[in-house]
Amino acid sequence: MSDFLFIDDVEEPKEDVAKATWKLLVIDDEAEIHSVTRLVLSDVEIDGYQLEFLSAYSADEAKRMFDEHNDIAIALVDVVMETDHAGLELVRWIRETKQNHATRLILRTGQPGQAPEESVIKDYDINDYKSKTELTATKLKTITYSAIRSYRDILFIERHRRGLMQVIESTSLVLKSKTLFHFGSAVLKQLVELFQLEGSAMYITTLTEDVLRHQSFNVLAATGDFVTNEHNEDDFDHTKIPDNVKLLLKKALEEKKTLVTENCYVGFYATDSRSVSLLYVQHEKPLDEIEKGLLEVFATNIALTFENLTIKEEIQETQKELIFIIGDAIEQRSKETGSHVKRVSLICELMAKKLGFETEYVEALKHAAPLHDLGKIAIPESILHKPGKLNPEEWTVMQTHAQVGHDLLAGSNKIIARLGAEISLCHHEKWDGSGYPRQLAGEDIPLVGRIMAITDVFDALGSKRSYKEPWNNHEIKAFILEQKGKHFDPKLVDILIENFDEFVEIRNNYPD
Repeated sequence: MSDFLFIDDVEEPKEDVAKATWKLLVIDDEAEIHSVTRLVLSDVEIDGYQLEFLSAYSADEAKRMFDEHNDIAIALVDVVMETDHAGLELVRWIRETKQNHATRLILRTGQPGQAPEESVIKDYDINDYKSKTELTATKLKTITYSAIRSYRDILFIERHRRGLMQVIESTSLVLKSKTLFHFGSAVLKQLVELFQLEGSAMYITTLTEDVLRHQSFNVLAATGDFVTNEHNEDDFDHTKIPDNVKLLLKKALEEKKTLVTENCYVGFYATDSRSVSLLYVQHEKPLDEIEKGLLEVFATNIALTFENLTIKEEIQETQKELIFIIGDAIEQRSKETGSHVKRVSLICELMAKKLGFETEYVEALKHAAPLHDLGKIAIPESILHKPGKLNPEEWTVMQTHAQVGHDLLAGSNKIIARLGAEISLCHHEKWDGSGYPRQLAGEDIPLVGRIMAITDVFDALGSKRSYKEPWNNHEIKAFILEQKGKHFDPKLVDILIENFDEFVEIRNNYPD
């Protein structure tokens, strides 16, 4: 003990207080060193946290401590223990094997000659090196304060770095969203995971002028208490936003800024001159400054993504609407009902779902279906409107609409147009090869053509045409079964018959 001298008076240790702590590990083979270190530093408190003392009497014990505790702030390491360089070897293990670069390592030695200071500082990743004889109580406290503040700052920087990485990863996952609804759901999912929230959240969109007059908030997605069915996060009531929440949302809109209270965060993001995104987060514990900053970064990225996705979705919806308008125009020119276009679109969608196609393909087929008779735009009205049966010459002209429709769409590289071109060309081919225009048979006929063939006939049979009255369901079912393996793909016939009521329901929901 003679080589460890404290010049200053030493105070008696105070009673332990149940607070969060900074962990300090004393690594020394002399028990008295542990006792005196605890005595001197017992009253140290940094940023409201006291010290928690851990002890190891050998390098092996110290390794076990580091395996058990991943939050040791500072380690006071004796150089000479079971071997002359046990402390130095431990330092190398901590930094290189354990990959711990946060814990502040302070070497203490009673035999400076065993490990010269300059070479040790140069060769080992330590933060300070002291001879035990120079460590007064004051100096021990000084290096402890300094080391723990360095550790605190390292944690702050590392937490910020990890948080930003999580924000980037979370934002990239949100960017994969295909629709605004999926976007809103992805935002809240990533938000909850990123900030470990135990509260509730909503992603809201609104038109500024509307909300200030009518408080018409559009809840894109919700979680927590805002969901009415705990088993279904899509089940929330847009009209039942609590009044206290509405007041905060309206205040953010009026002041045009983000609001932060003790248990709420209301992010304000103007996506264009009229529309606004609001991110409402209700949390049980206050957000610290890092969390507020990361939330702001995350939410800002989300708002920019939302704006781009909104523009993209508006363009897509406009395109889909135009396709239906074109389909309706063709049907009206043929003196047939526009409802046929809607029905075949939905029947194709249902058939594709029954076949197990992925959602993206089902959607594309649904919106390509209205283009199946696009080529009729080139057919004379005298043929289109003829009430009776067409003569051979007229029938030859009528058959050209398949190729015309294909040629009008074939130049596009977009999936809906490509599918539309294929449907136009092949929807009059027959399973037995007796169809037109190319007399394809069996699986040589593209599947979308086979789907449209049975869909178009199924709906046409149940509808009034210039040349016939609508058939009843019994007659339709009998005809479809009779044409199995002749006109229609047998597999598609089986699906239609097995789910006949579902297909009929579509026709009933959209009558002529």
